[in-house]
Parts: sequence; C-alpha cells; structure tokens
Amino acid sequence: MKIVIVTGASSGIGEEFVKQLDQNFQRIDEIWMIARSEKKMEDIASGLENKVRILPFDLEKREDIELFSDILAVEKPGICMLVNCAGFGVMGNFQDLAIEEQLEMIELNCKALTKITYLCLPYMIRNGRILQVASSAAFSPQAGFAVYAATKSYVLSFSRALQEEVRSKEIFITAVCPGPVDTPFFERAEKGGHTLLLKKKFTVTAERVVHDALIASKKRKTVSVCSLPMKAFHGACKLLPHDWILEIAQYFAGKEQEKENEKEIS
Repeated sequence: MKIVIVTGASSGIGEEFVKQLDQNFQRIDEIWMIARSEKKMEDIASGLENKVRILPFDLEKREDIELFSDILAVEKPGICMLVNCAGFGVMGNFQDLAIEEQLEMIELNCKALTKITYLCLPYMIRNGRILQVASSAAFSPQAGFAVYAATKSYVLSFSRALQEEVRSKEIFITAVCPGPVDTPFFERAEKGGHTLLLKKKFTVTAERVVHDALIASKKRKTVSVCSLPMKAFHGACKLLPHDWILEIAQYFAGKEQEKENEKEIS
C-alpha cells in the first residue's frame, strides 16, 4: 500500500498540502491526515479524489504517537511522502508568556516532528520525500519570537543533517521555510499582544508556499524559501552577524510600531 502522510492536516499549510497532493498524486492508495480536529479533516476529505484515512491524533500526547506507531507496524505501508506541518507559535517576550505554552511549542514543533519522522523513515520507499515545515524564523534568532524561532531553527538543522544520512537510501528531505503566510497561524500567535507588523507587506498564500515547496522537493532541494523578500532575508542571514540582524529587526519593528501608534492617534 502506497500512502502520503500529512500532519497538521486540518487547516492552514497542512490543509493546502493535502489538497495539492491529492491533485498531484494519482497512483497512491491513501492519504493519511493527522490532526486533532476530526470534523475539520472530514470536511476537507469530502472534496478529495483519493481515498483518505483520518487519524484524529494529538501529537503532543505520547499515547497518540504510540497508536500511530502501532498502525504503521500493522499496515506496513510504503510511504511516498511525509509532510510534517503540525506546529504553532506564540509571539511575545519570553518572560511575559506562559512557560507551559512555550514548552508546548517545543513539544510539538520539535519533539513530535522528530518522533513522527523517526517512525516513518523505515517505511519510506525509494525516491520518497519528506517535507518538514520550518519557517524563515529559522534563519536567525528573533526577539519577541524567541522560542518559536529556536524550534524552527532546530527543524531546519535537523532536516539538513538528516538529508545527508538518508541520501544513500534515495530519500530526499526539504525544509520548507516561508515567511508570513495567510493562515489561522496568527490568530494564536498574536494573542500575547505582540503583532508581526511586517506581515502586512510580506504575507503570501498557503497555496503559493505549498506549490513552491513541492517543486523544490521534486528538484531535491534541501530548503524551500517562498517569495523574493524572504530569499533576500535568507541571504542576509548568511552574510551578516546575527547580532546585526537582531538590531536591524528591532529598529524596523520600532519604526513600524511608531507608524501604527500615529495612525491610532490620528
């Protein structure tokens, strides 16, 4: 049985991956959708052409990951593609945010992604693909987004190193590193009071992010960066000391905040 697996499949980038993979993959037996919301996944699945298996798992729970492991052991599928989209972020100064929620970010963005990858690797077929959804926040530390950026830096580093380990098995890994994306992500991310003001200028659609990511995966690229501004940011983070990047980001964030304050006053 040949399958595609998508985590975080109930909304945002994960939902878009499911839809585009359904259009692109005509010779698979099933798409496995993993997320907490069974109802949302059922609604998405109703419009798909391929057969779908809905797995309403919370990947922060050890028992749900163990259940997923048991399903793999019984089914022994041939995994054509694994897309790890499950994750979230919360903006705000580290000490102002609840530590429990920040630890949940590490649990889901890093530990769950690592465990799912580990469990799926033995079942990946030759020329199989793994797409790990990171973020442009992975390129440099970010004040006001400290833990989230650190988790995505982990995803990027882990993905690039793992690619070298599995290259001889003809498995190819792409870290997907978009900037701001028009998804429900910011509904939770900005609840701490911080706002990513530059997102208004640089936001792209989930459709574009996924389209570019699938092309990058097909070309066996290790990193997919969507949009020219984010590619420029990626290049700058390679050339400039991260201390400079942090100072520049804080400067422009301050200027943007001043503009917003002036608008409110007027």
